[in-house]
Amino acid sequence: MFEKIKALSKDTLIYGTNTIIGRFINFLFVPLYTNIFAPSEFGIVANIYAYIAILNVFFTIGLESGFFRFAATLEVGDSKENFSHPFLGILINSFILSCILFIFSKNLSWLFQVPENRSIILKYTALILFFDAIAIVPFAYLRLARKPVKFVTIKLINIGINVTLNFILILGFRWGIESVFISNVIASVITFILLTPIVIKNLTLKFNKELFSELLKFSLPYIPAGISSNIIQVISRPMLYLITKDYSEVGIFQANYKLGIFMMLFVSMFEFAWRPFFMQTFQEPDAKKVFSKVLTLFTLAEAFLFVLLTLFINDIVHIKFFNKGYLIGQAYWSGLNIVPIVLFAYLVYGIYINLMPGIYIMKKTKYLSLITGVAALVNVILNLILIPFFGIFGSAIASLFSYISMAVGIFLVVNKYYKIHYEYSKLMNIFIAIFITTSLYYYINTLNTNVIIYLKFVLLFIFISLIFILKVVRIDNVRFVMQKLFKK
Repeated sequence: MFEKIKALSKDTLIYGTNTIIGRFINFLFVPLYTNIFAPSEFGIVANIYAYIAILNVFFTIGLESGFFRFAATLEVGDSKENFSHPFLGILINSFILSCILFIFSKNLSWLFQVPENRSIILKYTALILFFDAIAIVPFAYLRLARKPVKFVTIKLINIGINVTLNFILILGFRWGIESVFISNVIASVITFILLTPIVIKNLTLKFNKELFSELLKFSLPYIPAGISSNIIQVISRPMLYLITKDYSEVGIFQANYKLGIFMMLFVSMFEFAWRPFFMQTFQEPDAKKVFSKVLTLFTLAEAFLFVLLTLFINDIVHIKFFNKGYLIGQAYWSGLNIVPIVLFAYLVYGIYINLMPGIYIMKKTKYLSLITGVAALVNVILNLILIPFFGIFGSAIASLFSYISMAVGIFLVVNKYYKIHYEYSKLMNIFIAIFITTSLYYYINTLNTNVIIYLKFVLLFIFISLIFILKVVRIDNVRFVMQKLFKK
């Protein structure tokens, strides 16, 4: 079992590295934006990108999933038809939607909560959505053809161009928040240009009615699940503005929500490796025992990261980099109290990912739409209830409870169809250790708002000690693991 878990750890590192690089580089925008833009301006950026995430689903209409399904087996049509039908479907659909958004940007500015004098941002948004959508199938082709180097290279070029132009246009030309969208447009256009050889090589105008019909039948049901998933992730931004009418609130929320990247990256790394791992392992006799142990160890790692960041996030944010600025600008520090909530939400999401095996092994993926749909509904309702009373803190709580509802929902389904005897007592003890440590921290914080850093290290030591006292981990287990990891 240990060797399997060790192999999963290696896969997590390998599969997650590219994602981490990309997302971390994108995170570098946060210090840039928050040290340059006022919260109200950054709020507009956050709001537009929330709408972009939701609209992406309508532009691609699930055809990426359809491409993977039929291009992998070629059960209907040949390889060129299986590339061309989803590609042209997205191209035509995206062109129509982008034209509407581009031409009627002023008329639609109220719908997207954009000041009318900045409606040009919607024109940039239309171009971003179009070029990102038509790149979906070529990128999927590279993944299916197992050409990871080319895939990653083009992705990193996109990020590199975007980052470079952001710095040039914002710091050099002082073009304001429009720089963010202009940079994205240029990066998306160049990315598609780099993908055009794939399009030219695989494109055919031959129409296969049966394939097109099957593609739509398979792909369109993904739209509701895609919308629900994106609502869970981004709906807080438009709803904050809808209720508060204050872009500053949106900007402060977004900047501090982004600080959850440290937990999010850890979960993302694991997610990349987890699905292939459990699909390759489930037929083995000790599979359920392995899955149980993975949940315990992964939750423990998440818990340590959560406690570490909760204790030290204020200290990290107050570090001045190169005597120029902070991780997030001072104008955004009033929202730091939401960061532990965001971190815990990602911790719960990590548990949700861990509970996935039963859904796929027993082919019960139909429940995923229901689970994400309920979670999206929970998110929207709680935002409506909590934002008027608690502002951005209420919105963070809404996100947390939507992830909790996802974890509970998937647990109920897998417990029925693929019951695994998880180490519930150890899992409970992990959360007890979290509760005791963070309660002590916040209690001390009420007595003295400037908790000295040495005391925070003491609290971290208390958490680690509790893990051993509560027998989540034993000393002999640690010794065994160290011997295995460092054996010659």
